Amino acid sequence: MIPREAESQVRALLRGFPVVTITGPRQSGKTTLARTVLNDRPYLSLEEPDRRRMALDDPRGFLAQLPDGGILDEVQRAPELLSYLQTQVDQNGGMGRFLLTGSQQFGLMSRVTQSLAGRSAFVELLPFSLEERRHTAAQVADLDEVLFSGGYPPIHDRRLAPGTWLSAYVRAYLERDVRQVLNIQDLDTFQRFVRLCAGRSGQLINHAAIASECGITHNTVKSWISVLEASYILFQLRPHHANFNKRLIKSPKLYFYDTGLLCWLLGIREAGQLATHPLRGAIFETFVLSEMVKNRFNRGEQAQLHFWRDSHGNEVDVLAETGTRIQPFEIKSGQTLNRDFFKGLEHWLALAGDRATEPTLIYGGRERSHHRGVRIIGWEAIGQA
Repeated sequence: MIPREAESQVRALLRGFPVVTITGPRQSGKTTLARTVLNDRPYLSLEEPDRRRMALDDPRGFLAQLPDGGILDEVQRAPELLSYLQTQVDQNGGMGRFLLTGSQQFGLMSRVTQSLAGRSAFVELLPFSLEERRHTAAQVADLDEVLFSGGYPPIHDRRLAPGTWLSAYVRAYLERDVRQVLNIQDLDTFQRFVRLCAGRSGQLINHAAIASECGITHNTVKSWISVLEASYILFQLRPHHANFNKRLIKSPKLYFYDTGLLCWLLGIREAGQLATHPLRGAIFETFVLSEMVKNRFNRGEQAQLHFWRDSHGNEVDVLAETGTRIQPFEIKSGQTLNRDFFKGLEHWLALAGDRATEPTLIYGGRERSHHRGVRIIGWEAIGQA
């Protein structure tokens, strides 16, 4: 197994909670991580029809198979089981007894929170971070290859061609699972919608424009985006609320969690296409944002990331809140440092005053340095952001 940075967090939580729930997208490695951490306990998958039927028909008998705890995989398939699990956990009183996994955040999170309130901690596991990829046989020295292949574990564990695996992933999980939740009958419209979202990764969300291009309603766009977000396909970056300037942009920005999936949806079929692709800057920005989210999730933290843009076009790509201080990040895909890279940071720093801390530029090169109080790091050091 490729070491996962979240493993230490899962083990720590098991010492203080009777149940830990691991959520995340399909095929992000949740089952492998759970079986590594509780390798001496039984494993039951509720994807298997016979086990699921027993869990639904005879929940007490089903849980009797796990007197000392164990792993319940894809537990959202039998949500009624959670109420019976609560009783067993309360009667036993021990810590670290169960690991639950689930891919679909809708339903799972609310039901676990309701049935196991105060009894379960949560860990969100995303595809491999750049640091985790260093433990695989994958090439991590070439930025375009990193962007193109993304971080889904099966691509690297099995050394598969990214396009081959991602094509199957989109059909088997994205189109099947998400369409089932949304009860979508028109696959063509949904496919067009997902690809339109891919073309807008790193941009402000314009629900009306997407609705017009897809031929759906404004509210449908919001609903579909919410389900893709709940399924860990994409996320929204909200604008920062501090009133550094009254004329601020209020719309969120859209980002995908995985650049490999993003590239596939954009029709990029080999890494070499990225060098001159018109959306390379947006893909690189998506990579940096997703890495920042992964690093925080793996430490058991909430992302607490925002962006800042005023009505005059002044912008800082990421603001990370740390207590009462705010750390600004600018992201540039270019490999050569340019004076213009620092304009947004300098404008924001003048407004933020003493609330600002350690301004950082992350770019597509490798040099590490400082420039007029701004820390500069290359993409390979993204784990330090």
